[in-house]
Amino acid sequence: MLPDRAFFDLLADAAGKETLPRFRVGADVVNKQQGGFDPVTEGDRAAETAIRRLIEARFPEHGILGEEHGSVGLDREYVWVIDPIDGTRAFISGVPLWGTLIGLYRNGKAVMGLVDQPFTGERYFADGATSAYQGPEGSRVLSTRACADIADAILFTTSPHLFEGDAKMRFEAVQDRVRMSRYGCDCYAYALLAAGHVDLVVESGLNPYDVGGLIAVIEQAGGIITTWDGGPAEMGGDIVAAGSRAVYEQALALLKG
Repeated sequence: MLPDRAFFDLLADAAGKETLPRFRVGADVVNKQQGGFDPVTEGDRAAETAIRRLIEARFPEHGILGEEHGSVGLDREYVWVIDPIDGTRAFISGVPLWGTLIGLYRNGKAVMGLVDQPFTGERYFADGATSAYQGPEGSRVLSTRACADIADAILFTTSPHLFEGDAKMRFEAVQDRVRMSRYGCDCYAYALLAAGHVDLVVESGLNPYDVGGLIAVIEQAGGIITTWDGGPAEMGGDIVAAGSRAVYEQALALLKG
């Protein structure tokens, strides 16, 4: 049996109780990457612990793939995919564009998902059929924008520094074709796409937990999200998301090289 909206809200509320009190107060940051910078905070770890505890109590037969505390039962029918703070760099910089991502896969396919930004009070949820927004603007069903040509598209990526070598050339080929490109936002850019505000998000080198909570939200709002070769996005990699089929196909042609 699939969980209901109330259970996803319970998970997001539990995470928010751990993240919000630690936002803009000088988070204790640990670098997870030798020779680089991959930050994690106490908020990341505490939020994932809170989410996992609730899932394990309600759905002990389900698997969990989490960023901070490892994975269990990845071969099970249902697997939860958790990113407690997507955009930790934004979080530690005081930028309110991070979010908590919670996805549910069934046999490897994303079927439900949630993007929560507790600081702005915005929540994007996919229930298996439709995507909905709840926040300062009220409540509404989400629908992507019907952009017909990449020349009219608004493109987002978290950072141009995500791309190297051939991937950089392919991304720039897309960027050269769009009307406007913007950087930043992490998961929030995908939420804006699902809500019909932007048309295209292109990123590289993502992990499953970076996209697990986003896939159903985008697809059930009418959008498309895949890898650059057109494959499923559930396990991450080089990712392209678009609000319309026309923009997706034009971007994909450039990204394939």
